[in-house]
Amino acid sequence: LTPIRSRKKRTNTTNTMDPTPQRQHQQNQHPKPLAHKKLPPEVNRILYVRNLPFNITDEDMYDIFGKYGAIRQIRIGQTRDTKGTAYVVYEDIYDAKAALEKLSGFNVANRYLIVLYFNLSKFAQKQLEKEEENLRRLQKKEGVSGEQTRE
Repeated sequence: LTPIRSRKKRTNTTNTMDPTPQRQHQQNQHPKPLAHKKLPPEVNRILYVRNLPFNITDEDMYDIFGKYGAIRQIRIGQTRDTKGTAYVVYEDIYDAKAALEKLSGFNVANRYLIVLYFNLSKFAQKQLEKEEENLRRLQKKEGVSGEQTRE
């Protein structure tokens, strides 16, 4: 009985210089694909990029962001309020996640990029505030209160 136990012990021990077949199998295993990991709710395919150089081109954006996956669309701000910002829409959510992780703080023309997930609720809130402000300005200009009267 004693020799069998010692043989088992020998086969179960691993030498760091000479890995056992079981250890080799573990080294050759690839990590689970990202599709099996649960993502936080704020993660989506659309990235909002700030602090871009004002003279950045579409080609530059595709060069920088295209390394992380297939891009569906890039929108670069052109107006006075949106210059230096862009939206990058990826085909796959995991590509967007990789781009955000790698490019947040990336230096482009001596400017450090700020890359965030696009937040629809924040965007909608800002749009609503702008529309309300425009409405108040028009009401003041036209001299109306905005109240509806019944006749």
